[in-house]
Amino acid sequence: MSEGATLVIRLGYRGAEFAGFAEQPGVRTVAGELRRALETALRRPCELTCAGRTDAGVHAIAQYVSLPVTDEEAALPGARLTRSLVALTPDDLSVQALYRAPAGFSARFDALARSYRYRIAASDARPVLAWDHAWWYRGRLDADAMHEAARALVGEHDFKSFCKASSAEGKPTCRYVGRLDVSRVTEAGEGLVAIDVTGNAFLHNMVRTIAGTLVEVGRGHRDAAWVARVLEARDRTAAGPCAPAKGLTFVGVEYPEGSLVPWE
Repeated sequence: MSEGATLVIRLGYRGAEFAGFAEQPGVRTVAGELRRALETALRRPCELTCAGRTDAGVHAIAQYVSLPVTDEEAALPGARLTRSLVALTPDDLSVQALYRAPAGFSARFDALARSYRYRIAASDARPVLAWDHAWWYRGRLDADAMHEAARALVGEHDFKSFCKASSAEGKPTCRYVGRLDVSRVTEAGEGLVAIDVTGNAFLHNMVRTIAGTLVEVGRGHRDAAWVARVLEARDRTAAGPCAPAKGLTFVGVEYPEGSLVPWE
């Protein structure tokens, strides 16, 4: 295939009914649903690259997926292609925008930073509208203490304590976290604790383990200084539990300025 450009799709999805982003045999995945839609629309096999794979149950507001296209496909009107993909995808997957990038662009390798939000409904009362995308923690959390503890994780560190142990064997575990904030927010009338994190890349289960660890501080079981000791341990057993998948949403990706232009 003669590549004329790269099609980049900004994608959202509700993760509950997906076995993660990456295709796996015999189960429903985000990549599988999107690939089938693209292959129908473009009438050819398609191989997709995403900005960051998400696990089963994790949501996305702004996942980015790239696909090389031919000169002929590059001339397709964006509105028509968008309508086709919306019609061909299921209700829990949202094709939000199409962009044009140069040939050779990769949604994964050209990403400068990725951002996530982890939501916690900390209350004795069940969350209502946030039920499907927040962790219901039955009790109170000290968001200020969690924010103070989170400061130890900002910067470049070895995050081996915060990733799935089996995935860290023999692989580099240093990552750069540029932002990690814990705050109280109100969404659709409901009070939540939000953990917002931006980094260059993330290890398997890293954000969910950070969330589970900070909750140990928020509930008063650990002091803020404990998180720095967890980081230094470089041992998964030193950290808190991995928080539930449904509280995590992939919220954005940063690319070099000018690399993506709207597909008109």
